[in-house]
Amino acid sequence: MKLPVPLLAAAAFAMLTNEFNIIGVIPLIAQDLDVPVPQVGLLVTAFAFTVAITGPFLTLALRRVERRQLFTGVLAVTAVGAAIAAMAPNYGVLAAGRIASALALPVFWSMATSAAARISEPGNAGRAISTVFAGVSIASVIGSPITTILADAFGWRMAFAAGAALCATMALLIWKFFPRMEALPEDTPHASFRSLIQPKIVSHLAMSFLALTAMFTSYTYLADLLTRVGHFSSTSTGWILMGFGVAGIVGNEIAGRFVDVNPLRAAVAAVVIAGLAMAAFPYLLDSHLAAMAALAIWGAAHAAGFVTNHVRTIRAVPPALQDVTASLSVSIFNAGIGMGAVVGGNVIGALGLREIGVAGALICGLALGAATVIALAAGRPRVIPGRAGAVLSRQQC
Repeated sequence: MKLPVPLLAAAAFAMLTNEFNIIGVIPLIAQDLDVPVPQVGLLVTAFAFTVAITGPFLTLALRRVERRQLFTGVLAVTAVGAAIAAMAPNYGVLAAGRIASALALPVFWSMATSAAARISEPGNAGRAISTVFAGVSIASVIGSPITTILADAFGWRMAFAAGAALCATMALLIWKFFPRMEALPEDTPHASFRSLIQPKIVSHLAMSFLALTAMFTSYTYLADLLTRVGHFSSTSTGWILMGFGVAGIVGNEIAGRFVDVNPLRAAVAAVVIAGLAMAAFPYLLDSHLAAMAALAIWGAAHAAGFVTNHVRTIRAVPPALQDVTASLSVSIFNAGIGMGAVVGGNVIGALGLREIGVAGALICGLALGAATVIALAAGRPRVIPGRAGAVLSRQQC
């Protein structure tokens, strides 16, 4: 595989380590800055919704920037945001640092995945994108635990300082080794957005939203399931969550092998397998061996769901529209993550903790409904408005 793709994966690892590192240090921040834990937890929500709301607009504004300069810039902004968070004297400054990092993330993701597709050999775009997504899985397995350990030893500020150092290092490496890559020619922004407002494209985005909502209806409360229903200790839960991430690396690799063949079928398979595994898992916790088997399958399908749904969406449009589409995909992902947490919390309050798996599986069923609409539309090639001669083929569906 060409060097630029692993470089993008390493950059993804740095940026996602910086995003996830707050999870393990929320209690430490609350104690040090003398604010309630739920208020610190709002920084996670603020980060996700900043990504969701600003992503498409920032990507559109920066779409013509040469890619090496762009990736170096967004990594530098992320490093500065993390450094501000590390030195924050109060909650407000900490929030400002997190928001700065959140502004950079969707620009990186939308451009990095489309750049990986452009760099890859013909027919291997999905494999290249899955390599970039491997940075996410590795960040959850290695990056976040390491920053949490650093925070336990040296204080919560060290977690953000480590994120700043990682991103600054990757900015330098991207500037040194990533080749120049000019933006593809495209229509005006108005024509680009008009091209995306089609029932089929909306169906792709709807499927992603429902799939991510389903996934995070259960995953958000996985640690709670392990401790309260499975009666695992906090230490065991940490190791189990790391195992979930390892399974995700495997799932990411499998998804990369199949998503280029048929993106929609690969996404449907990930959604179905994740739905069945998450529905079964809470009821298997009385048997730890069976529960761990279900959890491994769930972890693999969970990671595969990210890759397959993202690739499926950007493959549905011509190359000149993929950056904007990728940014919409990232925004939809984050909206689904936020909605999943809300739905899961309401299910727990109304029906109990064990039922979040079934709730997630039911939402997977809704995602399959959107997949059906996409499959039916695949039989009717359409000319894209504003782009003479551009036709969506079955493979792009």
